[in-house]
Amino acid sequence: MGRILSMGKMIDFAGNGKSYSGYLAQSSTGSGPGVIVIQEWWGLVGHIKDVADRFAEAGFTALAPDFYHGELTDEPDEAGSLMMALQVPDAEKLINGAVEALCSDPACSTNKVGVVGFCMGGQLSMYAACINSRIGACVNYYGIHPNVQPDFAALQAPMLGFFAEHDEYASPTAVAELDRQLSQLGKEHSFTTYPGRQHAFFNSDRPEVFDQEAADDSWQKMVDLFHKLS
Repeated sequence: MGRILSMGKMIDFAGNGKSYSGYLAQSSTGSGPGVIVIQEWWGLVGHIKDVADRFAEAGFTALAPDFYHGELTDEPDEAGSLMMALQVPDAEKLINGAVEALCSDPACSTNKVGVVGFCMGGQLSMYAACINSRIGACVNYYGIHPNVQPDFAALQAPMLGFFAEHDEYASPTAVAELDRQLSQLGKEHSFTTYPGRQHAFFNSDRPEVFDQEAADDSWQKMVDLFHKLS
């Protein structure tokens, strides 16, 4: 994404009696709608911080919580192990703490915040929107996590989903089933599947799968949704 200077800083916040950390990037305009950014299975790596910075440049205040408590990797096997070691009860505390911390920040101008996640984070994004009523919009980028099962009956926020035609993780079959579940429950959602693209097409640090056109299109749709937060 061409980020040169970091706009954010690491902060600590509380979640149900526990202490967590995350990367906070405050709006370049002084204040703006709040957005929670949830990591891929690699951890809170530079790319995710770049996404938070990009939100800040666009006038949002973004917080990317650290679900791995400082652990990072660029090895797929280790990333898979870290993802599977994620404890859902701990993730719930972290999410609720992050939402509270973001809403309390003076640079957050909205009572409700958006949430977006990528890969593992996409599934956690949906989960977050189902457990916290202060999340007013949800975006899922090709989400997957076998142990994270959102209670879609509790979902109150509109959802966008962005997927790739060629994705062995979030397959077209899985996307169709998710669409069916949400439609059956009458939940507001809109899915876009980009033809010819692959999993992680938004990740500009992975040139082998990154696709500028799909990344730009999905970003604009997401920003338009988050601008409706109040």
